Amino acid sequence: MGDQRAVDQDLVDRLAEQIAERGEVLRRRIEAAATADVEVVAVTKGHPAEVAMAARAAGYRSLGENYAQELRDKAPYLDGVDWHFVGRLQSNKVRMIAPVTAVWQSLDRTSVIDEVAKRCPGAAVMIQVDLAGIGGRGGCDRDDAAGLVAHAAEKGLRVRGLMGVGPPGDPEDSREGFAWLAAEAGSLGLADVSMGMSADLEVALSAGATMVRVGSALVGERPPR
Repeated sequence: MGDQRAVDQDLVDRLAEQIAERGEVLRRRIEAAATADVEVVAVTKGHPAEVAMAARAAGYRSLGENYAQELRDKAPYLDGVDWHFVGRLQSNKVRMIAPVTAVWQSLDRTSVIDEVAKRCPGAAVMIQVDLAGIGGRGGCDRDDAAGLVAHAAEKGLRVRGLMGVGPPGDPEDSREGFAWLAAEAGSLGLADVSMGMSADLEVALSAGATMVRVGSALVGERPPR
């Protein structure tokens, strides 16, 4: 691994067992609430590389990261992973993670769409829609979603679907937004709807999520920074 730090393999093994146990609980939650086949993206934001390695060892191929530098630094430790970038994306960070990102989930404006198309022709992408109305969290206005999907397709990107983040607080507060997102994806002929995290998983699944982004319920709470 060149200049990378040594990996604590014993820690990886212990964590993999814990993640596998949590994964059984997660599987039962999904089976009880899902209306369709569901892909789980294990989000390892804020965790060391060992956690991502443990998630892969526990059988999770799709891993998610919110920060470009974390993704860049973790990716060399793992093989056989489809990295999903799920955080707010800045155009100047696209180049940093272009070689390792399999799915760009958080495209929300033409500038980042254009940069991804330039750096990763034909890449798999999703358009993030603002469902919570909270500044700084990312996502386009609902009225702009269809136009951004069309723009991404015109740029040669493979638009898999729409992504959204529910508001904090009561999971039921996410229901209207999740239902809208699933309906909009269907009207646009898109296969995937990425919505739902550890806390609001059941609401998202009942609304038609095909992909959930799970962090703490699967890999544990993030260590303090």
